Amino acid sequence: MPRSDFARPLIGPIAIDGPAGSGKSSVGKALASQIGFRFLDTGLMYRAATWNAVQNGIDVRDPDAVVMAVSRMEYSVGYGDDGDNLLVVGGEDVTGFLHSTRVDDSVSAVSAISGVREIMVAEQRRLAGVGEIVMVGRDIGTVVIPGAPLKIYLTASARTRAIRRHRDFVAAAAAGEGADVDFEDVLRSIERRDLVDSTREDSPLRPADDALVLDTDGLSFDEVVERLVALAAAVT
Repeated sequence: MPRSDFARPLIGPIAIDGPAGSGKSSVGKALASQIGFRFLDTGLMYRAATWNAVQNGIDVRDPDAVVMAVSRMEYSVGYGDDGDNLLVVGGEDVTGFLHSTRVDDSVSAVSAISGVREIMVAEQRRLAGVGEIVMVGRDIGTVVIPGAPLKIYLTASARTRAIRRHRDFVAAAAAGEGADVDFEDVLRSIERRDLVDSTREDSPLRPADDALVLDTDGLSFDEVVERLVALAAAVT
């Protein structure tokens, strides 16, 4: 629910971009909850496409085969009771599989395929046009909704981001929802994804020219959310 002391912004969509592990999904969801907007983590859409390809034995290094699979993929984005996005592919809720190391290792390659991005961006723009929304990803402010009144780029060092991601894996393993993952493997995966995402030809990861850059190193979760709420309030 929105905070009672927040002057709700009368603006369009809010774009939040940033590299893997920068916290954009968790703080974006919290921001949306506080200001009464819908929330969409576009990265889950690419992860769903990756999961679908891997699950069906498709070589992610074959762009034509991946694009064909994505064009045929029946999927929808829903919401859980806690406001989290749910990804349903072929009638099955696959959300719990989307942050596996198997998907982590291939999602950047799938996301770099122009045909995949074309399909996903079209759907993301459609969703952005249906009411107020906080949308997070890697090219939201630069490609998907460049006209958004508020664009934010979250970042942090690769090590800080790996620590956060590894903590999530540890928590999931403790809850019986995943296997133990070595920290150095997580760090290498983060660094590899940074390189691929920032150097890809189509929609490389970078801040929009008019984005507000926020380095989250040394900031707590609540401090980051507080700053984002203040930025949203300033655009009323």
